[in-house]
Amino acid sequence: MTASSSNPDTRMHGQAVAQPIPTQDTPANEPSTHSPTARERLARLAAHLLPSRFTSSSPPDCVYDYVIVGGGTAGAVLADRLTEDANVNVAVIEGGPSDIGNDAVLDLRRWMELLGSELDYDYATTEQPKGNSHIKHSRAKVLGGCSSHNTLISFRPLKEDLDGWANDHGCPSWSSRHLQPYGDRLKLNTVPVAPQHRNHVVRDWVQAASRATGAPVLEDMNSHIVHGHQSTPFQQGVGFFNISYDPNSGQRSSASVAYLHPIMPGGPRARTNLHLFLETWASKLDLDNEGGEGLVRAKGVQVTDKRGHSFTLSAKHDVILCAGAIDTPRLLLLSGIGPRAELEQLGVEVLVDVPGVGENLQDHPESIIMWETPDTPTETVMSSDAGLFLRILPRAGESGSEHLPTEPTSHPGPDLMAHIYQVPWAEHTGRLGFDVPAHAICMTPNITRSQGRGKLSLQSADGQDKPLLDFRYFEDEQGYDAHILVEGIKIARKIAKEPCFARHLLREVAPGPKIQSDADLSAYARSVAHTVYHPCGTCKMGTPTTDPLAVVDERDMRVRGCANLRVMDASVFPAITTVNPMLTVLQVAEAGAERIRNEAWRARWGREDLGRAKRVEEEQVQLRRQQRQSEEKEEEEEQRRRRNKESERRRSVGSNETSVSLMPTSDLHRGARRG
Repeated sequence: MTASSSNPDTRMHGQAVAQPIPTQDTPANEPSTHSPTARERLARLAAHLLPSRFTSSSPPDCVYDYVIVGGGTAGAVLADRLTEDANVNVAVIEGGPSDIGNDAVLDLRRWMELLGSELDYDYATTEQPKGNSHIKHSRAKVLGGCSSHNTLISFRPLKEDLDGWANDHGCPSWSSRHLQPYGDRLKLNTVPVAPQHRNHVVRDWVQAASRATGAPVLEDMNSHIVHGHQSTPFQQGVGFFNISYDPNSGQRSSASVAYLHPIMPGGPRARTNLHLFLETWASKLDLDNEGGEGLVRAKGVQVTDKRGHSFTLSAKHDVILCAGAIDTPRLLLLSGIGPRAELEQLGVEVLVDVPGVGENLQDHPESIIMWETPDTPTETVMSSDAGLFLRILPRAGESGSEHLPTEPTSHPGPDLMAHIYQVPWAEHTGRLGFDVPAHAICMTPNITRSQGRGKLSLQSADGQDKPLLDFRYFEDEQGYDAHILVEGIKIARKIAKEPCFARHLLREVAPGPKIQSDADLSAYARSVAHTVYHPCGTCKMGTPTTDPLAVVDERDMRVRGCANLRVMDASVFPAITTVNPMLTVLQVAEAGAERIRNEAWRARWGREDLGRAKRVEEEQVQLRRQQRQSEEKEEEEEQRRRRNKESERRRSVGSNETSVSLMPTSDLHRGARRG
């Protein structure tokens, strides 16, 4: 498919009509077939320095195979994987600018500068009767989405979470057996915090937390999952986080850096079939009634660029929503896909009545305890380098559960997580009058599987108005969420009494020694509660025939009642993950991209040819594995012969030299290739 657009040199109303800057297909080390003109050289320079698309007074409408809404964590993966097929053209709509050359974004240590900045949509929370009504939900307005905005703490999803999706939420094709293997495909450079970024205070905190709670110290928080297989349930542990970054430079290894930069203009594998529309806002889906079998069809997306110019990007195959748990349901609602009564009340024409759009809003709420310290350690990745996981409450039916809140499921995983911050995190404590010291350490206990279920809705039919986010924090009937935070603060105080950590602390600033009872701790914890910025679940997947609130069919990720419209981001989570969700989002996108490509292949060549192609690929993989094993055996045998020969030579001359293990140059080369 080619974009059905006129020549970029065409002029309309006296202004040049420019197209989105495609990437270049010629590899950097391959000579061009002709000498570039001065104009071409200038265009290439502009493409490298200004990755945002050029704007015009009235750009012509364009047709692509796929139109992706959102160039964030999921959208970056889909854009990369779908354009691996050179015959497929993909448009990506991203409301923010490129991250290329922006040190405030790329330098992971500067992540706090992005909160509330021009690169943050900064969504407010509605009144929370039992919680904190002043919470702002940062959502990234930059290429790479929240992976360009967050701390890049990277956990593989737990088996128990994914199997819960399959068994409890009608998503059998998203079990751990199906989804975990995609973790091995991720392109991000995910590693434990490097030694040079581990300061003495956090090292001591890790030891203190282990001693106070009995949690084992973990050198690698993803070590329980090997090649997509989780051998044992993960319940507790403490240690430095796994982070997606470059330990040498401290730069992000975000979805944008890992998946998009190499294929963007100036990248080593730039692609002409990728078209980025940056600083361009998706205002409404372009829909009609020609989806067949009574379905509404998504034809494309109506967009507006930063100059206010509006145009439509059309999709031959699918529109794929990857705008996240807030803006994906928002776009559906504005387009007339959602609960009928709510949309009619706002004057939005209802095209598809889908009651679940905006429902099931979930998050990881947290609270805070803060201590003043004499100084701030300088060695750090992003000022929150380690964490603690604990199982603190019995499960339903277990001994000791009679008078305590319990989870409604038998999930064996941790119910509490806590970060350690090496800076004063005083946004909410300061608002309530607590001291804000110059130097501080904080612990932020959070609820790994909050029982709260909130709702996202529209303020009006005007797309310029921000949505209403009602998380319904701490409104669960059992009081489970509030109880977890109280226990979290008690555990933090216990850790602070360990001598190796206590020596770094001057005093407890918040909540302070006067607040001791469970009731007072609960009131404090809820009043200063914050978010770990993990909203999800607002377009949950499931089995539409049995779940009336399922928005997306778990088999193909299509929106119910719609053709050519899919969702692939955190909004499809039926239940929040125990751990930070970024890698889960990436794996969902990897799996989703493969499903789309397989479906397209079947449509083109038929199921039989697809099966044959997969069998050939599997046979080739097996053959390469056997060849590699054979080479390794030959190398081992050759080294054994050389060692024996050297030993015989030394014995024959009576040498007393120290035996050395020899490795031939050819072996070194082979080893380098395998690495």
